[in-house]
Amino acid sequence: MAPNLFFSTAPQRIGLARQRFFDEGIRPTGLVPDAVIQSWMRCVQADRTVAESISFTPVTRSRIDSAVARNRLLLDAGHEDLQQLQIVLAGTGCKAILTDAHCIVVHSTHTSREDGNLMWLAGRVGVDLSEASVGTTAPGMVALSGRSCTVYGAEHFFDVNNGLQCAAAPIRDVRGELMAVLDLSCEARGFQFDAAALTHVFATAIENRLLTRQSKPHVLLRFQAGPQLLHTPLEGLAAIDETGHLMWINAAGRSLLRAPQSGNDRTHVEQSFGLKLPRLMAAARANTLLQHRLPNGLQLYVQAQTNLRQAHAAWPLSKPRAVLAEPAPVAAKPGPLPAAARRDDGAKLREANLHLIATTLAACGGNVSRAARELGVSRGLVYRHLKLAGTTP
Repeated sequence: MAPNLFFSTAPQRIGLARQRFFDEGIRPTGLVPDAVIQSWMRCVQADRTVAESISFTPVTRSRIDSAVARNRLLLDAGHEDLQQLQIVLAGTGCKAILTDAHCIVVHSTHTSREDGNLMWLAGRVGVDLSEASVGTTAPGMVALSGRSCTVYGAEHFFDVNNGLQCAAAPIRDVRGELMAVLDLSCEARGFQFDAAALTHVFATAIENRLLTRQSKPHVLLRFQAGPQLLHTPLEGLAAIDETGHLMWINAAGRSLLRAPQSGNDRTHVEQSFGLKLPRLMAAARANTLLQHRLPNGLQLYVQAQTNLRQAHAAWPLSKPRAVLAEPAPVAAKPGPLPAAARRDDGAKLREANLHLIATTLAACGGNVSRAARELGVSRGLVYRHLKLAGTTP
């Protein structure tokens, strides 16, 4: 191949990079990302050759059970978003793969063998997609660097993987440590959409849900420059303990607050937000949205939420959880009242239940499924209460 830097296509540019690196021993800076070059170098140093055959680690039942058990919280947190992602990818021939921090596949969306036999093999639960196992891939590079990346075609180290396209993004836990990697892959075709952006959005959504689930004993702060951005992957999130100190802030929140992008400095909420703790306490009790200007001048909408299922007993915002009773049929014959109802009349109990449902539903952006999970009840129970109140969505 002639040494022409101005090729019209990406495959030609990548082909020149491979020629210079593997045949001539020249670092192909500028032709492929530095992260790809570094991955190639690690593979060569491990005495791997591009032409060797590789086999994806066989899936065994014990491996599957072990991988799923270790990542149950992650899978539960990401369930809805992964289901939504499968709907989004329908008809594209792309597979969404979720791995743990060690690149072991713990979930993948459905694709047929017609979409690529290699991708079908790689997406099985329990398969090892680490760089040490299958060479240069987006999941392996994210696991090592902690940064999002995309690997196109022949940027993969092994020749057998050159037909793959993959984009991956990290998912972190409350300690800021890598918890998982979300990857979108397709075989023998190019992405027909912005795969890097889509991966980032869904990885952020899963990360936000994971952070929320890992912070049930604390108060959760949601904030953004516009109220319509709350409860979306673009919202800032932070958790504070009973003393008002920040336990963690997500990436969007750190950007809004202009805080360091890593580390846990345990600053007080008043220092970071300019909000006094009593004001946040009052807002959480009333379930109101605060409009507040940060010390850096940015105008934000802030929502403070306690967890309705596992509120910390020592936290001053915590309120006793109201028990949602199944609404009795209108014509039902009166029977013995439950203990909770005997302490108050039936009308007040219904009002308390409906108020709790309404405030929870509002906090969840009208999402009945999410509100039911927060309350620890079924969706049907929520719908029945709303129907009796004449406010069924």
